[in-house]
Amino acid sequence: MSRLDRLVERYADHIATPWPAGLSGIERVIFVVYPPADELRLRIYIDEFELRTRDAGHGWRLLDLTGAFPQWMAAHRYREKYFRRPTLLAGYPEGRLAEFTAHLVKQTRAQVAAAPADEVVALAGVGTLFGVSSVSEVVNGAASAINGRLVVFFPGEKDGNIYRLLDARDGWDYMAHAITAD
Repeated sequence: MSRLDRLVERYADHIATPWPAGLSGIERVIFVVYPPADELRLRIYIDEFELRTRDAGHGWRLLDLTGAFPQWMAAHRYREKYFRRPTLLAGYPEGRLAEFTAHLVKQTRAQVAAAPADEVVALAGVGTLFGVSSVSEVVNGAASAINGRLVVFFPGEKDGNIYRLLDARDGWDYMAHAITAD
């Protein structure tokens, strides 16, 4: 059985367990953690995650952030100015664009708030946020609006409660449920 097959099986086991009521938003977050090298192969498996979610009696909606930054920038009224001088973007030196992150939080909050209590909202493409936003800020900003479950497909690693996107040196401490192939 491949690493991704094991990941799907562990996810299916977890998502099929009864969902207790009364959990906080943070407790409703599930990180599906896999090596960054498996990103493209994982994309092929997304339909399998959806199928397993539906087999467990839950709804599914996918929010793919892969093109979020270029779409946001293309729609921005000052995009030409920002392309000439990217340092004008708040948060540029830190690699966390404040306005873009606020946009992602708003978009993610709207999706999880609209989902009923028996539905999964799955976030894919979070690796594309590296250098322009923060997965932790998006998840934390949306957490209080989660009705069902927020599943984050996370290309990186988890060491204890520390998550590192794309195996970067910086990580953050987060108390979400993690599903790994190990």
